[in-house]
Amino acid sequence: MPAEQKPGGAPQSSPPSLLLAWSDRINGWCEKALFGLMIAMIFFTTLQVVTRVFFTALSWSEEITCFLLVYASLVGAAVAFKRGSHIAVTFIVQQLPSGVQKSLTLLVHLLGIGFFGVIAVYGVLLMKTESLQTSPAMMIPMIWVYLIFPVLGGIIILHLLAGLERTLRGS
Repeated sequence: MPAEQKPGGAPQSSPPSLLLAWSDRINGWCEKALFGLMIAMIFFTTLQVVTRVFFTALSWSEEITCFLLVYASLVGAAVAFKRGSHIAVTFIVQQLPSGVQKSLTLLVHLLGIGFFGVIAVYGVLLMKTESLQTSPAMMIPMIWVYLIFPVLGGIIILHLLAGLERTLRGS
């Protein structure tokens, strides 16, 4: 089926699928969340330094900074998966025929889906087994800390599925 024509005569590309649209939308939220997490880390680290130098050190500031670092790392990984900006050695792959390149891309996406599926499932199990535990300094339930693993595992799987669709479509 030929591409639709815009009134000016230029071909119009087909609209993105629902999967790609959700992947894009969630990535936008992740980018905003990542910015907020980084600002919060800077704030709490600065607060910790100032209180340690001039007053009594805050017992909980190191813990919240640690949790924010874990969250920011995983949210950043999701954004990097969406952008395709993880470190990769592509020299050999680029020398292969395009059909083999496409097959390798599909394989990498499928392996990633499997890996992050395991992360998501074991994240849920971790949440269940540690649901009664609280953090030492802030006394928050650890279920809120461990929630990041299944949530971000699912988001990265969504991005990988969108990448699979993009690869299969050839765009």
